[in-house]
Amino acid sequence: MQSLNDRATTRLAWTRTSLGNPTLTLEPASADASFRSYWRTHHDGRSWIVMDSPPAQEDPRPWLKIGQQLAAAGLHVPAVYDKDLEQGFLLIEDLGTQLYLPALNESTVDALYGEAMDALLRMQSRMDYRDLPPFDSDVLIRGLEIMPEWFLGRHLGHKPDSSEADVLEAAFGVIVRNALEQPRCFVHRDFHSRNLLIVEHNSPGIIDFQGALAGPITYDLASLLRDGYIAWPRERVEAWAESYRCKLIDTQRIAADVDQKQFLRWFDLTGLHRHVRVLGQFYRLWYRDGKPGYLADVPRVYHYVISVARSYPELAEFAALIERHVQGRDLTKVANA
Repeated sequence: MQSLNDRATTRLAWTRTSLGNPTLTLEPASADASFRSYWRTHHDGRSWIVMDSPPAQEDPRPWLKIGQQLAAAGLHVPAVYDKDLEQGFLLIEDLGTQLYLPALNESTVDALYGEAMDALLRMQSRMDYRDLPPFDSDVLIRGLEIMPEWFLGRHLGHKPDSSEADVLEAAFGVIVRNALEQPRCFVHRDFHSRNLLIVEHNSPGIIDFQGALAGPITYDLASLLRDGYIAWPRERVEAWAESYRCKLIDTQRIAADVDQKQFLRWFDLTGLHRHVRVLGQFYRLWYRDGKPGYLADVPRVYHYVISVARSYPELAEFAALIERHVQGRDLTKVANA
């Protein structure tokens, strides 16, 4: 495995050769929770992005394949101008720096989420998901188990006793069954405000789609509307979700007899799966990977977990278990910070 300095030298040399410009420089373009990194350069009056995806850690082929399929389905993903899959370098379209997250406010959110839900509907209607890995019970359970390992265990220093393990198992069963009973579709898995960009044509631009699975139809909707990086009043979120339910019925993606209550349960508990996983993942990124940048967002994710779990009687003990061990602690602080 190359050192960081060697990798940087190889990346720069490849970029200069690809664009035929021996004087190019690279600057960081965005952060990523994985081994993948993005770099911006300027050439011929425009900016370009180099995606560095070390094959041993982050095989670029799934990103390339899924991106081609999304583009063919009418979604705006970065165009690819050059690639070296053996080294893990791709020269791609620069979608700019106008992420959804800083642009979202009371006056913009309806329009921006409207465009995002239109794009999501195209994605769910036009993308063939049958050859994608399944978002099955094993994947769902593994995602949930990150929370007791890294949040309860590593961060709070608590190992659940046998009765608490039963509570966790019962809650996880409710969440998993809810996900499995929904219609299947293409699932981006991180369809939120840090992976959507405002672009001039066919907005939004969509990134970070390489982990797509065949899974529950409300997963990406929950990722968007119950975003770990920004929160909206519950009544407003539920109104957006209801509008999307109507679109799914109109396009025959779900049956006409899926009423508002059933769809909201799908949406709530699918979002809960995501947030339980993220609650553990954010601490794993710190304790295992040394990435503290996500800790500031933990209180929002924790609020999602508790508020949704409290809304369903069969999850009340689960909510109480987590609250009991948090007991007012500042979740943005870590023991070895």
